Amino acid sequence: MNQHSPKIVLLGAGSVSFGSGAIADLFLTEELRGSTLALVDIDAEALERAGKLAEAVNIYSGANFKVETYKSHVDAFPGANFVVNCTVIERNKYWKQDFLVPKKWGVRHTLGENGGPGGLFFTLRTIPMVMDFIRAMERICKDAYFINFSNPESRIILAINRYSGIRAIGLCHGLFMGRWAVTHILGREQGSVEVAGAGLNHFQWLTNVFDPSTGEDLYPKLREAERGFNPEFAPLSRKLFGAFGLYPTCSDDHMGEYVAYGWEAGEEGYDFSWDEQERVKRKEYLDGVITGKVPMAEFLKASGEQAAPVIKGIWHDQRSFIQAGVVYNQGAISNLPDDAAVEVPVALSASGIQPLAVGSLPEPAARMLRMQVSVQQTAVEAAINGSKEIAMQALLMDPVIHSTAAAKGLLDELWRINEPFIRKCI
Repeated sequence: MNQHSPKIVLLGAGSVSFGSGAIADLFLTEELRGSTLALVDIDAEALERAGKLAEAVNIYSGANFKVETYKSHVDAFPGANFVVNCTVIERNKYWKQDFLVPKKWGVRHTLGENGGPGGLFFTLRTIPMVMDFIRAMERICKDAYFINFSNPESRIILAINRYSGIRAIGLCHGLFMGRWAVTHILGREQGSVEVAGAGLNHFQWLTNVFDPSTGEDLYPKLREAERGFNPEFAPLSRKLFGAFGLYPTCSDDHMGEYVAYGWEAGEEGYDFSWDEQERVKRKEYLDGVITGKVPMAEFLKASGEQAAPVIKGIWHDQRSFIQAGVVYNQGAISNLPDDAAVEVPVALSASGIQPLAVGSLPEPAARMLRMQVSVQQTAVEAAINGSKEIAMQALLMDPVIHSTAAAKGLLDELWRINEPFIRKCI
């Protein structure tokens, strides 16, 4: 166990969702009292807000953190033990194009974020930025851990593991969204159902659904309850449940990005207007927390995300585990490629991040995932090499693409839009 406190760098600290939630989680974690928290954001206004928020929480909680603010990650990295990433490049501006341009070319899809052509271009512009962080870590804090919240999770973790020695894990609450869905179908109280899952980020299969107090297998009851449940609830997930025998995570729109028929559950895309309104409200709320208009006790609650448990588990050698982390496979799921990025239970200790072997998934379920693994691997190669030719290959492998003409048309258009961010990064 380390006797001194860690230095934690938060990239994208000005994020009003993940950034502010991470700040609350760190200050609530008893084992991390006295740590150094280095906040990084290129947006001066967002960084100032994050710094004031962290200082206000620090005073209220008595957690005795040392809070620092930086506009450059390079300046923040010396002495870092953990780097938490929740950055994104002008999120809504480019995500809108990731969805609308393919739709113009006749592609029927759901969100355009982690899968399909939108997922490809999210990858092409995000991987170079992330690899800048990683290369700086290799120079400045090579033993630090990279904890990622940014999308596309699987592709970021795959790129880091393939092209760097930095230890990395991706974190997502998708498994818990899946747990909520099956609990809802079962008509049980939240907390009375637990799940285990394995697969890809936003496309895990629930390998177990059980009562945590008795250990009872709840899959038989889930199958019975699902047959008579409201047909408008999660129709795509339930169709796959019926066909493959396991319930998929994490929702119709997220999981639907990976399949050719995902649009059957709805193809409206993300509600950007709602999101932008909520971000304005969240900024006003955080300003209220800083000034004292909003009670600190109302803000200072656990977010449910897993960055703080990962940090304390490693730093204090707690030999703990989390139910889901995005990691390099290396045999954790035996019938998926070793060089895939998978989401599985993970053990945490002073030795680092250890994926727990879950064995093999039922082969039909694994085949569904292997199709997407190939797409993700090729998209990462395109991003790392800044290659339009490899990007075209990734599109033509993707089950969401329905024609070569559409692939070429949307590739040319989205490449022009994203070209300022696409570059070779090896």
